[in-house]
Amino acid sequence: MNMIADQLRAAYAAGDPDGLLAVVPYARFLDMSAHLEPDGPRFELAFQERLIGNIAIPALHGGVVAGFLEVATIAHLMWHSQTADLPKTINFSIDYLRSARSATTHAACRLTRVGRRVAQVGAEAWQEDRSRPVAVVRAHFLLPELLSQD
Repeated sequence: MNMIADQLRAAYAAGDPDGLLAVVPYARFLDMSAHLEPDGPRFELAFQERLIGNIAIPALHGGVVAGFLEVATIAHLMWHSQTADLPKTINFSIDYLRSARSATTHAACRLTRVGRRVAQVGAEAWQEDRSRPVAVVRAHFLLPELLSQD
């Protein structure tokens, strides 16, 4: 049996998006967490000194923000499709809108379109004020064959 698939199925059955993140090594490295809301998981990245990219501000490294949002978009897509199959990133476009300072960073995602082979997911990251995002993302994913719908 595939242990990761079993862990994912258990997370879906329990309604626990943190269980989904537990099988992603980079999500564990970042110490990401997820909380279930009516429209899907909301993701959090607690501020950690080791993630600083610019010590003068201090601000999170841009790669950390991008990685956080990429994991969030993939996890969001998987959560809504309830699959153990990992979608493959086709493209990932990020706009940095302001520095991600030394505070907890939140992310919310939305499925823009899910077709038979490709899905588009949007996301935004913010810190204290959701109306002032630090970054926004648009990502396209190739869906596994078993995920096909439309």
